Formats: sequence, C-alpha cells, structure tokens
Amino acid sequence: MSTDQATDQPPRLGLRRDGLAPDPAVTAMRDAGGTCPVTTLVGHRATLVAGHAEARTVHGDPAFGFEGLPLPPGVGPAELAQRRTGMLLALDPPHHTRLRRMLTGSFTVRAMKALEPRIDAIVEQALDAMGSAGAPADLVTAFALPVPSLVICELLGVPYDDRDEFTARAERTLRSDLTPDERRDLFAASSQYMASLVARARREPGDDLLGMLVREHGDLPPAEGGIDDDELAGLANLLLVAGHETTSNVIALGTLELLREPTQTAALRASLDDPAALNRAVEEFLRYVSPVSAGFPRAASRDVVVGDHEIPAGTVVTASLCAANRDPVLGEDLESLDVTREPGPHVAFGYGIHHCLGAPLARVELRIAFSALLRRFPGLALAGEPEFRHEHLIHGLEALPVTW
Repeated sequence: MSTDQATDQPPRLGLRRDGLAPDPAVTAMRDAGGTCPVTTLVGHRATLVAGHAEARTVHGDPAFGFEGLPLPPGVGPAELAQRRTGMLLALDPPHHTRLRRMLTGSFTVRAMKALEPRIDAIVEQALDAMGSAGAPADLVTAFALPVPSLVICELLGVPYDDRDEFTARAERTLRSDLTPDERRDLFAASSQYMASLVARARREPGDDLLGMLVREHGDLPPAEGGIDDDELAGLANLLLVAGHETTSNVIALGTLELLREPTQTAALRASLDDPAALNRAVEEFLRYVSPVSAGFPRAASRDVVVGDHEIPAGTVVTASLCAANRDPVLGEDLESLDVTREPGPHVAFGYGIHHCLGAPLARVELRIAFSALLRRFPGLALAGEPEFRHEHLIHGLEALPVTW
C-alpha cells in the first residue's frame, strides 16, 4: 500500500468513498480477504479490515477497546481523557455501561413512537418552507440538514437559534484535514458551548434529555452511579453530532440515489402507504449509503483472530462499514440500491455494545422524511451535480441541487 508522500503515512482509505461506494481499493482488499495499513481521522496508524464478519468481530469482540489506543499526534494524556469524558463511542465498560444505561430508556422504539407527531410537524414545516422558496433548491440546506437538527435540538433542549453554530462545528469535527491545534480549538469551543447548556439544565432542568439526566442522575458523582457536568457535556456533544449528521446525510444521499434510479423511486412511491415496505426501504438506504464510512478505531488488548488474520495485542484496527455492508456474503447485487430488498444484518449503526443508541430515532426520521418528500414533490428531479464530501468520518453531500 502506498503512503502519502507529504506525511509518509498510509492513506486514509477507510474514509475514502467513490460516490456512495467504498474506495475501489477497499472493495478489492475485502474481496481478496486482505487487510491494509491506513491512517485514521485523528492520525492513528491502523490496520483496516473490510469484510462483514471482520467488522462485526472488531466491533463486537471485547478484546477490542479504546483504552489501549495510543495518544493521537499532538495530544497529551490529560487532554485525551478530557476529550473522552462522556463520549460513549470512545469508552469501554464499566464507564460505557453506566452512561449508556442512563440513556437507553429515552431511545426505545416506544419512546420514538411518542415523538412521531413532532417529527411529522418538523418535516412538514421544512417542506412548506422549501416549497415557498421555490425551485431550484439545495436539498441539503433546505431539508436534509434542518430536519434532524431541529429534532435533536428539541430532544436535548438546545435553542434552535444555535443550530447553525453547532452544525458547523460538527461538520468540522468530522474532517480529516485538521491540524492538532485546529482540532484542539474546535474541542474547546464545543466544550464551552456544551458547558453552558449543562449549567442551564442544572439551574432549570426541563423535560428534555439533559433535564432528565440532571433530575435522575445529577445528584450523585460518577463513582456512585451518577453523572457530573463534564460527562453531561460530553454526552450532549456526542448526541448533537451523531444525532443529526448521520441522519441528514442518509436523507441527502438516499434522495440522490432515488433521483438517479427512477425505477427505485417508482417502487418506493408505490409503497408509501405500506409501513413494512417503508421500513424495508429505510434499512436499504442505511445499508447502501452507510453514512459512517469506518468505525472508530480500537486497540486489541490481547492476540485475537479477525477473519483469517491474527491480530497481535496492541494493534489498532478499524473496519470499513461501507465495504462490510456490500460484502457478497450478505446477498446478491449489493452494489445496487433495491428498496424492496429484505433487510439483512447491516452494520450501518455499528455492532455490539456500541451499536448506535439513536438507531430507533434515525429510523423514524428517515421513514417520515422520505415518505413526506416524495408525497409533497412528485416531480422532484436533479437540478445540477451533487457536491460530495471527501475523507469525512460521516460521508455525505455538501449540496444537492433539486427542482420539482
């Protein structure tokens, strides 16, 4: 595998995409049953795996964890510990177990069902505004981004007027071209903002998620099963980023593929009154889009076998989720979108104890968003070329021009 001549590091293959597909080199590696060295988002040198079974092992085997990861370039132990505070996706048990248990009840299917009327209203308001502004429009800024942003704002009690600020920070957080100093400044700005939300929730805990955590767990220190302000801020930051970035980009990329494939659009339009068919389509969008290109890197705490590969203790490993979701072992013609496909065991939400907590919310939002968009604009069509992101942890579009 070649290296980046400017840095003498392996390429960021785990983050690279070819449209919606993995980088061709990753697909070829998966099909050959191989691995390759890569550089991760924060600069770790890691081993990339790409098969479906391998991805599930890396995400599900307790031999892989976060505490054994080396320090990112330019980051000291104290700074890393601060960055990881409250970040479920970077914690091992028992800290992960304690924090996740606090949140699980808020993201059940039943809890998300109760949110449906409000999500319906948010979607309709966005479509009203898009229609009033007239065609052409950028679907990303007019619909795909504001809908999940407003939903997660309401869930967490974040003022909607702050949406543009936090979405801009979230997008930068996921970029691969930040210097250590830029990433440090970005973390500091996010922490300061989240601390202000936590302070407000401490003063006046509302009916939102932060208010619930303060009322139910905020009186005890972490060592006694409670939660402190730093953990609250870390959790809020994670949920804000993960809660709108992934869903937003599945809406945008899924719509792009529908507009490129009229037969798929017709099939989905014919199923808008069939909840089971809509659910199948949502799972196919998640599998095919795979918004999280590669899972968070983990370090092997002992020698472990992944697929046909012996991974020595201490090795940093990351899995290509987008390649794993197109692994031929899962079925036929997985390089194509088929909204009628029976759902399979995709890893778009990860796997194991770190399986995405917000998966039920994402599914509800996607079902409502795609259904409402197709009903409202039967003549929806591309009005220009989409603008893809490059080498982001969460793949997506910067812009998607549409008309109707």
